[in-house]
Amino acid sequence: MSATPTTAALLAELEPVVEENLNRHEKMAQEWHPHDYVPWSQGRDFAFLGGEDWAPEQSRLDATAKAAMITNLLTEDNLPSYHREIATRFSRDGAWGTWVGRWTAEENRHGIAIRDYLVVTRGVDPVELERARMDYMTSGYDSGDKTPLEAVAYVSFQELATRVSHRNTGKATNDPVADQMLARIAKDENLHMVFYRNIVAAALDIAPDQTMRAIADEVIGFEMPGATMAGFRKNSTIIAKAGIYDLRLHHDDVVAPILRHWKVFERDGFGPEGEQAREELAAFMAGLDAQATKFVESRQRMRDRLQAKQDTELAPLSQQKDPLLPTPS
Repeated sequence: MSATPTTAALLAELEPVVEENLNRHEKMAQEWHPHDYVPWSQGRDFAFLGGEDWAPEQSRLDATAKAAMITNLLTEDNLPSYHREIATRFSRDGAWGTWVGRWTAEENRHGIAIRDYLVVTRGVDPVELERARMDYMTSGYDSGDKTPLEAVAYVSFQELATRVSHRNTGKATNDPVADQMLARIAKDENLHMVFYRNIVAAALDIAPDQTMRAIADEVIGFEMPGATMAGFRKNSTIIAKAGIYDLRLHHDDVVAPILRHWKVFERDGFGPEGEQAREELAAFMAGLDAQATKFVESRQRMRDRLQAKQDTELAPLSQQKDPLLPTPS
């Protein structure tokens, strides 16, 4: 292999690694069924079939849980676009093609389970949810002109980010059923991350400079696939303020662990291009860490002010100052 193999040569060189990790994945993955995680006994007809349509008071989810569940579900909904992204960048033949099909089939379960749960429990307005699905799937998802190497680097981080988001969303629902369902989904996401992470690790050995450049570019330019959905910025702010997914989690629980696994800051053998990419990545990670610290501190100050306000409002009248009485000197 040359120092800068062509895309076709790199995909061919990685094929045995893909097959090995596909076999590993199939041994590790556990069969599960979306219908097992949905509390069907809570369901009832809507007005179209003579029942009652959705009303806000029917939901047991607070505003934060609703925002997170909707964002997670709509992100999962764009699976046809994601399938196109990886099928056209990798291959529909051999181990690559088998993986693309297997990954797509497993991912499809996630949207099925979450939607059925939300509709059956009346967690969110199903009409607005369906309208949002139609809008988002119509616009689709397009990652641009990513190379296969950039794509596999991106999904390494994206799968872990999705795992963290699903897991923390489950906890935020305060519903054991939703928590169990999202924990099950998170296990799938983690296995997907391991597959992609291992492919990138092999690519670092085959084409270190190209791969290091791809890793740096994907970390620096990273955004979740749902970033183009309507209301994403507002919902992301709600999610971040609640600690479901924020800059601190992105740095500490997503990007940094994968970079450590690849040993990107300890490896030798990079040429000028790889070294430059690694330097850019290091500078970005330092800045991200600083941003994350600033965000967490700001969020804590906001929480402290809110708590102080609540404490004042709940304090007994005897402990509150009466503005009509003189203050003792």
